[in-house]
Amino acid sequence: MTSSPVWSDVNLDRSGRSCGYLRVPHSVNDSGYGWIPVPIIVLKNDDGPDVLLMAGNHGDEYEGQVLLMKLAQNLPVEHVRGRLIILPGVNAPAVAAGTRISPIDDGNLNRLFPGEPQGTPTHAIAHYIDSVLLPQVRFCFDFHSGGYSLEYIPAAHLVAPDDPDLRAEAIGFLNAFAMPNSILIEGLIGGGTRLLGSCQRLGVGHMSTELGGAGSFSVQAYRAAEQGLRRLLRHVGVLVDGIEDAAPKTRFFIRQPTRDFVYAEATGVFEAYVELGDTVEARTPAGAIHCTDTPWRDPQPVFFSHGGTVLCKRSPARAKIGDCLFVTGTPVGAQ
Repeated sequence: MTSSPVWSDVNLDRSGRSCGYLRVPHSVNDSGYGWIPVPIIVLKNDDGPDVLLMAGNHGDEYEGQVLLMKLAQNLPVEHVRGRLIILPGVNAPAVAAGTRISPIDDGNLNRLFPGEPQGTPTHAIAHYIDSVLLPQVRFCFDFHSGGYSLEYIPAAHLVAPDDPDLRAEAIGFLNAFAMPNSILIEGLIGGGTRLLGSCQRLGVGHMSTELGGAGSFSVQAYRAAEQGLRRLLRHVGVLVDGIEDAAPKTRFFIRQPTRDFVYAEATGVFEAYVELGDTVEARTPAGAIHCTDTPWRDPQPVFFSHGGTVLCKRSPARAKIGDCLFVTGTPVGAQ
């Protein structure tokens, strides 16, 4: 594989606390030999597992960014057994702009794995994670929210591995993190171009989250995640701080497949009939889209194709054909 053009002023193998940047080459009119700074913090102490923590994969998802910044600022390196590699704002241009995708190249980082070393900056970031960081770690935890366009119930989620041992390990992450809700995704379409796909190919244990959304900051989700992160790090053995913190119970859901999400089939103002966490039945009304360019027409009704619990809903009231309006899941027992 072609070596990464990204380099860093941080020595990943140095003991102690190291802070600096991944330097992503970017040659433009006003900076011919320039680079994009992607902040990185490494905490290394004694023997133990290597763990990669990431947030800002999408720049408009804020709880995870704050979660990892505060962890990097406040965690004593003496409490680490092994190595923590922390990227609080991994898609740095998108983080700076507060947008889902990079304003530099329209790159959606979580759809570009394993990346291209000589591609656009977002491709280069994906390639560096895939070719340099992931081969060095045993676990990777990636913190997402719904972003500007979507809002989730506070949840951890994962694509459930087929292998029984790997599945048990992954369910252990969810039970240790213990968000109020845990979402299992079976048979994700297009998973090979996501961080998940690289983790699976390289044998790296993976878990992700959906910590609120709507372009805001969820206090409820953040507080649960702040406690859950330390439990998760103790669970995998990289945090040894002498604290015993019993995990609360988490509710498990199987998320409906992508094709069964509720989508807009008209353009206009969406009037939702239900809220996050509501229980719905198949073929019942989910809402209506009011067509503002032809206001004399009856609104376009929207229906749930499957029953279950509302896990996610669209945030902006304005919607167009093809926008996701709701995601539902089926409650299941403790895993």
